Amino acid sequence: MGTVTIGVSIAVPEPYGSFLQERRAGFGDPAAHGIPTHVTLLPPTEVDAAALPGIERHLAEVATGWGSFTMRLSGTDTFRPLSPVVFVKIVQGAEECTALQERVRAASGPCARELQFPYHPHVTVAHGISEEAMDRAYAELKEYEATWTSSGFALYEQGADGVWRLEREYPFGLAGGQGQGPVFPRQASRREPVRDQPLNVTE
Repeated sequence: MGTVTIGVSIAVPEPYGSFLQERRAGFGDPAAHGIPTHVTLLPPTEVDAAALPGIERHLAEVATGWGSFTMRLSGTDTFRPLSPVVFVKIVQGAEECTALQERVRAASGPCARELQFPYHPHVTVAHGISEEAMDRAYAELKEYEATWTSSGFALYEQGADGVWRLEREYPFGLAGGQGQGPVFPRQASRREPVRDQPLNVTE
């Protein structure tokens, strides 16, 4: 069946998502329209297509045990010079995102993998463009603010054209909950980590 490249993320909802995507395109980032505005939980990861049903079951289980939480964006920051990225900062909800992505990448689950860099939740608004354009993104969005209630995450697949497309949404299922849900029992046997492709602190 071959392999596919997947990612798991929290979508930035409308009207914020489209606004930031258009701003990213306006700064000259050629990848802007192929990447929905998001907060990464599992970075681009190559997996066997046959493993997808198990991955989907795992993600559904994670989501079921989680409650909604507030996400607030405010201002900009950058990973430069480590990586050519400017991003909008998450000033509320970062702890929940960090705990959630750890559950998604649990060592006993089908998405087990190591990260090249420590996890730092963010919303990319410029990547790999000129220094001048990244400086512009940093300055023009430094007063940006957005707040919403995160009520789930989604699985995306990258097509041969490089575009990321929504495959399935996973609403949180912990009624009335806030933040991290209960720990679910896992199988005792450790699964082999999925293969990963080179990453940087971008998406």
